Amino acid sequence: MKKLMMAVLIISLLLAAGLTLIPSPIDAAAYNPAPSMAMAGPLAVNRLLDDINVLAAQSVLGAEDVDVDPQGRVYGTTADGRIIRVSPDGNTETLAHTQGRPLGLHWDSRGNLIICDAFKGLLSLAPNGELTTLLTEVDGIPLVFADDLEIADDGTIYFTDASIKYDQHHYVLDMLEARPWGRLIAFNPETGQARTVLDELYFANGVALSSKQDFVLVNETYRYRVTRYWISGPKQGRSDIFIDRLPGFPDGISSSGRGTFWLALPTVRNPQADFMHPWPFLKEIVARLPDSARPKPAPYGLIVELDEQGNVLRSLHDPEGDDFPFINSVQEVNNQLYLGTLTGKGIGVVSAQLRPKP
Repeated sequence: MKKLMMAVLIISLLLAAGLTLIPSPIDAAAYNPAPSMAMAGPLAVNRLLDDINVLAAQSVLGAEDVDVDPQGRVYGTTADGRIIRVSPDGNTETLAHTQGRPLGLHWDSRGNLIICDAFKGLLSLAPNGELTTLLTEVDGIPLVFADDLEIADDGTIYFTDASIKYDQHHYVLDMLEARPWGRLIAFNPETGQARTVLDELYFANGVALSSKQDFVLVNETYRYRVTRYWISGPKQGRSDIFIDRLPGFPDGISSSGRGTFWLALPTVRNPQADFMHPWPFLKEIVARLPDSARPKPAPYGLIVELDEQGNVLRSLHDPEGDDFPFINSVQEVNNQLYLGTLTGKGIGVVSAQLRPKP
């Protein structure tokens, strides 16, 4: 047994030494993650997501973002590049194919679906099915990873470029590098002008506007926090932390229409990732490994409701992630929560009235 353990140790050391000879694809920064807030009180673990109804599980894969029209038809983006519509009976139609990877989507006031495509930029799908490109660069910098969006009443489109260095195929490298490559952009479709309103974000992800539209929220996935950018009022043009020390990776965020926000966390924190962050050299070794050898997220279903002051009101959990793991977005429509997933099958639906028992 001692000889076997020694052999394993020697082989491990040789492999580690060999990996150091391969150039690392990242320039890692040291980062000490703050401890997570306790999974207690309104964040206490429950099983309220155990009975999710899943629509179109056989025809839809990777619907990261979804929305619902007045007829109850669900629109979504898929892993194979489609914009789809699912009727209440489960019938699925393909409305367009972006030839990329569509992620976030939202209707504008003219009935166009505005789409963030990770590889194609900011797109618009007209009611007649015509697909056009709105933006592929902002401030002279290409859109490397257009991710999510929200549209204000004045028509301004607020959207994220998750990383200006790493595209969607390499988002794990962005996490390991731990540098602020993300940005929040404001685009006026009437004038065609776009500008970066907030940069140096740690993987800029979901976007949502407040009920008064005086601020916009943007998720910083790899800092376990949500940042607020003030659009108007005495703090106009400034930003602050809306909520941090989250127990997982914040992805999508949306307004409930009731003066609150829904936050989707596709997985809880990974202890291996948090352990590595203070050690750039270790992260650079891990970045050299094939994807199959890197730490993997644990299946977990979690959505959280926040008030407009950043307080947690309630949370809905699926601790084992058996029913609908890796929830990336949530939209409340007519007392129903519609859930999207980047990698899973179908579109989740659950009552918005679910609350933990006292």
